[in-house]
Amino acid sequence: MINQENNTITVEAIVDAPLKKVWEFWTQPDHICQWNNASPDWHTPSATNDLQVGGEFHYLMAAKDGSFSFDFNGTYENILVESLIVYHIEGGRKVIINFKETGAGVQITETFEAEEVNSLDLQEMGWQAILNNFKQYTEAKA
Repeated sequence: MINQENNTITVEAIVDAPLKKVWEFWTQPDHICQWNNASPDWHTPSATNDLQVGGEFHYLMAAKDGSFSFDFNGTYENILVESLIVYHIEGGRKVIINFKETGAGVQITETFEAEEVNSLDLQEMGWQAILNNFKQYTEAKA
């Protein structure tokens, strides 16, 4: 969902897995490297995650053919274990992720401030694709 009024985008998924497993797979670098890509021709060859307020994460995202790569990193502002993650991406954009148990599984709602280079639709598609990869990976392993 795109909110043009405040320039934010929200993506969601319900993951059919226990909350503890969802949290672990979302936050542990070994797992992040398995699901953090928007398409099959990309991957995350390395990830670090210092999951604490003031801690940082660093993900190297790269095209599998070696043609392009970039660092995706940020600093944590707020963490409520198995419930909430708030961070700022390098450059200052804010991301809020909520984890909520439902009868169907864990609902993950991710809201982020859009950047100005790519279209809002493209950003929404990319973040939703990554979230969908997380869902698929986690459900297959749970």
